Amino acid sequence: MAPGAEASSGATMSATRLELNLMRLLSRCEAMAAERRDPEEWRLEKYVAALEDMLRELKKQSSKPAPELLNEYSRKVDFLKGLLEAEKLSSSMEKALANQFLAPGRTPTTAKERTPATKTVHLQTKARCTGQMRSELLGTDPLATDDSEELNIRRRKGLTSDEKQSAVELDAVLQHHQDMQEKLAEEMLSLARSLKNNTLAAQNVIKQDNQTLSHSLRMADQNFEKLKDESDRLEQHAKKSVNWLLWIMLIVVCFIFISMILFIRIFPKLK
Repeated sequence: MAPGAEASSGATMSATRLELNLMRLLSRCEAMAAERRDPEEWRLEKYVAALEDMLRELKKQSSKPAPELLNEYSRKVDFLKGLLEAEKLSSSMEKALANQFLAPGRTPTTAKERTPATKTVHLQTKARCTGQMRSELLGTDPLATDDSEELNIRRRKGLTSDEKQSAVELDAVLQHHQDMQEKLAEEMLSLARSLKNNTLAAQNVIKQDNQTLSHSLRMADQNFEKLKDESDRLEQHAKKSVNWLLWIMLIVVCFIFISMILFIRIFPKLK
């Protein structure tokens, strides 16, 4: 065999081995993502990072898979990466919104799968997030609701992954899950409308209180101005009264003085 043929055969085997390792690790990551994990679990994040490195190496190979298959691998790796990032968010509303933008794989990773594992993980994550949001809105125990949703999804997953189940049953399970989501969305919409009505009612009450307060302030200002005017008038009236009294006293004193002088002139001093 020529050296060039040996190199080509080695490259093909290396690329095939890398792709097989990628598929095995991808299947393992999908299985871990479908399970309930501890918040301190770090292996899945490391595995996804290794998947990204392997996918980059696979794209650099000369004998790489078809572009459609590479796009499917990239789609699944991006889904797992986005799933990990969504789990790090604080509120269930943010998690649910982030999960809405995740795109699971279109084809199964292994031949044993009837439906793509990433699609099942996506349904589980959406059900978990919606259950947490419903628990927060209704004030129920989020762990109990989450366990119930997880159990239902696991049961449905077991039914759909069985070799004996038909595509009709799978569609029925997916339709049931969609109906649950629509029902939850209607409940959330009803709660949002109720909250909006309560907010509008509170806003109207606050608006009326503000109007009453503004009217009271205007009346207080008007009363203050009237009181000030009356005070000025009273002060002026007091000043006028003092002036008239002073003039009267001055006139009386002058009259007495003139009367005494006339009395002395008219009645001279007796000898």
